[in-house]
Amino acid sequence: MSEPIRILLPLAWRNLWRNPRRTIITILVVSVGLWSILIFSVMLRAWSQSSRDTTLRLLTGEGQIHAAGYLDDPTAAHRFAPPSGHLLRLLESPAVKAFAARVRVSAIIQSEYKTLPVTFVGVVPDQERKLSVLPNQITRGRYLNGSSDASIVLGRDLAKRLKTRVGKRVVVMTQAADGHLAEQAFRVVGLFASTEQAEDTFAFTGIVAAQTFTGVGNGISEIAFDGANNKALSSLITDLRRAAPNLDVRSWMVLEPLVYAVSTFFNDFILMWLWVMFTLMTIGIVNTQLMAVFERTREFGLLQALGMRPRLVLLEVALESALLIGVGVAVGAVLSVATVQLFPDGIDLGFLGRGAEFVGAGRILYPRVDTGDFILYSGIVWMLSLLVALWPARRASRVSPVEAMSYA
Repeated sequence: MSEPIRILLPLAWRNLWRNPRRTIITILVVSVGLWSILIFSVMLRAWSQSSRDTTLRLLTGEGQIHAAGYLDDPTAAHRFAPPSGHLLRLLESPAVKAFAARVRVSAIIQSEYKTLPVTFVGVVPDQERKLSVLPNQITRGRYLNGSSDASIVLGRDLAKRLKTRVGKRVVVMTQAADGHLAEQAFRVVGLFASTEQAEDTFAFTGIVAAQTFTGVGNGISEIAFDGANNKALSSLITDLRRAAPNLDVRSWMVLEPLVYAVSTFFNDFILMWLWVMFTLMTIGIVNTQLMAVFERTREFGLLQALGMRPRLVLLEVALESALLIGVGVAVGAVLSVATVQLFPDGIDLGFLGRGAEFVGAGRILYPRVDTGDFILYSGIVWMLSLLVALWPARRASRVSPVEAMSYA
């Protein structure tokens, strides 16, 4: 079969350009269809990655450990001792990239002008810098100096709503571990920038200051962690549950179901769009190839009359389709890469950025070429289009030489 292919391949390529308009139209159909599939894949994956990273890099991490019942009632009453023994060894092992212990309670914050609800978080600054982006997003003032720093860091929007600023004092009130209402004044030392929801929700102080304020002793509310390997996250969760059977260990997919749903939906949508575009491409490919076969009926009959076997006629038309679709696929892939390269600094969603925050996505998307996806989708389009084109090729191979002679 290699010898017939070697002979027919140049002939098939020349036959493509006997009708340049039809060839170019088919190439455009295939290339635009593949371009839309690849660009949708790039953009949706960028959105999915932005949503995941924005959420996980704030405070969530790839997983969290809590006392039983804390997620249903996030108060100082639901706390646990700092990690030790097997749990501490596992958190400090190579399987865990970083972890951070926190005291986290619902509270009320009051300025001279306004009172608002807030999530009050006591942190270890050195641990947070390895896990969260917030310590590096200070726009005014400074971040916390250490675990015992009894100052407070607020979001820009929260400070604006409270009508306060760096250097001012605010009063935080929450239910302490023994049930009484704890109240303490904190000096604002910094403002951080993030999503509007994060800026409105969180206020940070040192973990020792928070433990003293809430009366939990050395107790903590949660441990957030990142695994060293994303693919091994489920096994890490299992190991942590074995190390701390009395604690509640959950992955980000359970803690942030909306973000996980968005990621899953985008993957399904890419496949759905692939089939929609392939259906439209099929109509164009079949129509143009059938037109070419009907126009060349006399030619195919003559070739068979001269001794060419039907299977070689089928092979010739299949080669023409393979070359035609291959050129379209190549053009579509090149256009897709060129389109992505137009945005080296990402795509600013502008007025859509506020809406994107509702699903946890950042204001700027960073589209990147995934070589695996490009090869996969290009290969799928080429193979499926070639299978579709076999119908006109089969039609050409079944042309009767006697019938073909009657065609003008």
